[in-house]
This record gives sequence, C-alpha cells and structure tokens, in this order.
Amino acid sequence: MARIAFVGLGRMGRGMAARLVAAGHEVSVFNRTAEKAAELVAAGARSAASPRAAAQGAEAIFAMVADDEASRAAWLGADGALAGEFAEGAFAVEFSTLSRPWVLELAEHAAAHGLRYLDSPVTGLPAAAAAGELTLFVGADPAHLEAARPLLAPLCADIVHFGGVGAGTSYKLIQNLLGSVQIAATAEALRTAELAGLDPVVTGDTLSRGGAASPTVIRMCREMLTGTHDRDIDFTAALRWKDTRVGVELADVVGAPAALGHTALAIFERLVAAGHGELSETKVIDLLRE
Repeated sequence: MARIAFVGLGRMGRGMAARLVAAGHEVSVFNRTAEKAAELVAAGARSAASPRAAAQGAEAIFAMVADDEASRAAWLGADGALAGEFAEGAFAVEFSTLSRPWVLELAEHAAAHGLRYLDSPVTGLPAAAAAGELTLFVGADPAHLEAARPLLAPLCADIVHFGGVGAGTSYKLIQNLLGSVQIAATAEALRTAELAGLDPVVTGDTLSRGGAASPTVIRMCREMLTGTHDRDIDFTAALRWKDTRVGVELADVVGAPAALGHTALAIFERLVAAGHGELSETKVIDLLRE
C-alpha cells in the first residue's frame, strides 16, 4: 500500500479520498475548511495542516480543487505540496478541471521537483466519485501512467489516455464546453415550451426520450423541472461558468469556431453575476424566466 496525499475535499474530493482509504492506502488529507476531513479521519485518514504537511513522505500527491487559483495555492508557495519532502519518484496527479496553460506550467514545476506528473481531469458526478466509477482523462508520459495505474484503480472505472501532458485537460475542456452548450440549450427549450403552453413534465419526458436526448439533456430536464436549485447540488453555477470560460479560452487559442460556446459563456456569466454562483447550474432555467 502507498502513502498518498490528497488535497481538496469538496464533494468529489471526499469521495475519491474515501476510496483510497478503503483500498488500504495511508492517506493524508488537507482542505482549507478542515471540518470537511472529519469523516475521512474517522475512517482512517490523517488530517494535515497544509498541502506541504500532507505531502511529507508521500509516494503520490493528488489534488481535486475548484480552479487555477486553488490549484496554484495547493502546489506552490511555502505551504504548497511541492515544498514538501516526498518520496523519490513520487507522482503528482491533478484531477481538477483547470486551464491548459496552468496545467502545462504546473507540470514544469512538478518535473523540477523530480515528480512524475499526470494531467488527469475526471468525469462523473459525486456519486460516481464515491463509488469509484469515474472516468479519468489522462495526459502523461505512457510509462508514468502505467506505473500510476495501481494507485488510480480505486478511483475509476475507466482511464482514457489522450497523449502527453495537457491532452487530458484539452479533452475535458472540450467535453465540458459541449455540456455547457447542452445545458443552456435545454433550459432554452424548456422555457420555450412553457411559453408555448406545453405541459413541462410531458415536454421534459419526451425530450429525454427523443433524438436530441443525451445524458446531460436527460439530467437537466429532470433537475430543472424539479426546481430545487439550492440543495443536493452536484455542480454549482460558478463551476459551470469557470469550466465554460476556460473551454472557450482553449477554443479561441487554437482558432476553433466557438460561437455556441461564447453564447453559453455569456448565459452562465449572467447567472453568476446575478448572485446565483453557489446554487446549482440548473438555476439557469430561472434566469431565462426573468
């Protein structure tokens, strides 16, 4: 069993860290809100006072945080994970959805400290994280990925290797940008149906079984019509806005057409600006009702 540091205990991170504890690994955890570590500590994890303390002696350092700023704080600086004294040849694995420029910069920092870096954003909701059923989108040296597979196994049902560092993030941003467009379009479709006098439940059910259906459309139809945007939140509006923003940035940098992505970005930016950032992304339906 390995000594693993896990930084970031949001709903996704807690589920992932719990899987590692259950697999018998020696897990040290850090979160800016320390009380989020309580259940993990009760299950056998060790709570650390900083990412650096968590990484002390670690054979792998895993991070699952909200954005570039949180990732930078987790890895760099006097209290960052890279300031620790970890095992020789340890792995650094960033599971967060981040901008591609920061991922590439972080990989350079990790390599300078002798770490084997894996760019590994994930797909799946918190329930999948807790069940070890995530899919990992990896950008890494093939040899590094093969060596890390036993440590990643408790977390996922599948690993897709897209190429070198940055490739996993590129794919994740493309996927999430498509998801943002689908979410905005689903809200627009449901609102149009309301204004046309159609039964919303019948409309949502039929859309979910029709040719335009996708896992995202099906979930959005169900959750938007339920209207409980303030509890049981799988993904906040602020995170959706962030993912849309960095996805559009990638599209713009590579010269891709992204008219729909820019439109979705403007919608989620309005949602966050209206003060709904901590509510579910499904709150976008109410934005279109205003």
